[in-house]
Amino acid sequence: MPADALKCKECRTEYPLEARYVCERCFGPLEVAYAPLTATGEELRRRIQAGPHTLWRYADFLPCDPDRPPAAALPTGWTPLMRADRLAERLGLGQVWVKNETANPTHSFKDRVVSVALARAQELGFETLSCASTGNLANAVAAHAAAAGLPAYVFIPADLEEAKILATGAYGAQVVAVRGNYDRVNRLVTELSADRPSWAFVNVNVRPYYAEGSKTLAYETAEQLGWEVPDRVVAPVASGSLFTKVARGFEDFIEAGLVAEGSRVPVMNGAQAAGCAPVATAWEAGTDVCRPVKPDTIAKSLAIGNPADGPYAVELARRTAGAIDAVTDAEIRSGIRLLAETTGIFTETAGGVTTAVLAKLAERGDIGRDERVVLYITGDGLKTIDTVRGTFEVAEIEPSVEAFEAAVDAPAPRVAATAGV
Repeated sequence: MPADALKCKECRTEYPLEARYVCERCFGPLEVAYAPLTATGEELRRRIQAGPHTLWRYADFLPCDPDRPPAAALPTGWTPLMRADRLAERLGLGQVWVKNETANPTHSFKDRVVSVALARAQELGFETLSCASTGNLANAVAAHAAAAGLPAYVFIPADLEEAKILATGAYGAQVVAVRGNYDRVNRLVTELSADRPSWAFVNVNVRPYYAEGSKTLAYETAEQLGWEVPDRVVAPVASGSLFTKVARGFEDFIEAGLVAEGSRVPVMNGAQAAGCAPVATAWEAGTDVCRPVKPDTIAKSLAIGNPADGPYAVELARRTAGAIDAVTDAEIRSGIRLLAETTGIFTETAGGVTTAVLAKLAERGDIGRDERVVLYITGDGLKTIDTVRGTFEVAEIEPSVEAFEAAVDAPAPRVAATAGV
């Protein structure tokens, strides 16, 4: 399924496969269009299974040369999909699976989009990698640029979590902290992209290719479920790109005949933080107009007040009988704890948002007991470590059994049975 053109999502005008991201006719966003498939589903399945255990096993569905995967790339993708029975039991659900994106090289799903953006940027001859970021993308751009031997410039809000800033600078990237929220950072980067022709701004001038990397989450999910599509997906919504591209990934596999005939796109449930919920607000109002907001939430990785793909996320939720919900900061912290206690996965605040929305859906009775639900956890909790500060107690004691027993309410030890007694 080779990439064929860039196509406007609004007026369908086509453009060459160049570094451009907006339609010249209507200013709509551009996305990659592909030529029709010629291989059968069985042929594609064999080709995928013979591929590497990275996202490049799906090269036939990505906008790069499928026969020449990038040589200088961090191994990204093929992250665990684990069945979360204790989480399902806690919420009164039947079957919940967690796609754990913390297993990627920089511990978030952003490695996927940067892998594809970098590969295409190299094909187009770019010499520098750059981005506007709320943190995870900064980490990924810095690391992948380092692996490819390219300079990197990353632009972030000045109040970003310290762990994300340190993890970006460690790779040698030039970190630029901008006084203002992400939307101001993004505007600056968009202006800079106009007069730096040798720079690939992954989420600006090569955004159509970058966004395609998110589809691989769906491809892996279907393959790891035995070439089946889940009934429902719960995923975070920031710009709305991840949410919509995951659905597109399932559509790709359905159209290619890689999953059972009659399969449908899952019910799509989006998750936002109440302190930055333009998409959830639009959903609740029954409109697809996502009015910009000023972010005020602990979930900084989702703090995009003017989401580019927000209207498409609303339309997708409506089309699949899903919804877009928002949760408070207190619920986000509870979601982080719930996931950690029941699965052993420590997630950043975005995963707390997603888990809290899953809990809300369960409490509301929106999920049937017979549904197979996939929860996308997109980043590691060590990136937002301050979020859990003060949420538990540490018992500090003298080094004696008596001190332990006096301080900690632990079950009495069981005496082992003695042979012959």
